[in-house]
Amino acid sequence: MTVHRLALAALPFLLLATFSQPATAEDAETAIFAPCTTAARITCVVDGDTIWYRGDKIRLSDINTPEISQPACPAEAERGRAARDRLVALLNEGPFSLEAQGRATDRYGRQLRIVRRGGISLGAILVNEGLAEEWQGRRSDWCGQLALAR
Repeated sequence: MTVHRLALAALPFLLLATFSQPATAEDAETAIFAPCTTAARITCVVDGDTIWYRGDKIRLSDINTPEISQPACPAEAERGRAARDRLVALLNEGPFSLEAQGRATDRYGRQLRIVRRGGISLGAILVNEGLAEEWQGRRSDWCGQLALAR
């Protein structure tokens, strides 16, 4: 095997070691999350970058994920559901922290927070898994990106 192939083969194990961080003392938040399915939203996941937590609507400020509620194409909806489901799983893995950086709220009144566990952003995990992108200050053309990836 070449060095390049060895590095690629080792990548999943390195990522697992990097992102499977235990909770720290700062990780004091905990709840059981599920996808939001009703109008009464207390603690649930709307999509890959928006959650309700204890009655507060929170936008993960460090990432952007495909839309579920108004996708521009079927591929965006599919990737959006995958991002939502993965975020549900990540949030349910244990305690986490909510970190404010920059503005406290967005123009829609959502709290802007980075969700971390063991100092690692859960959003960064979604980016690494191809389910999100780093926040660029605007929404992206997911349909175009996903079509190019095929």
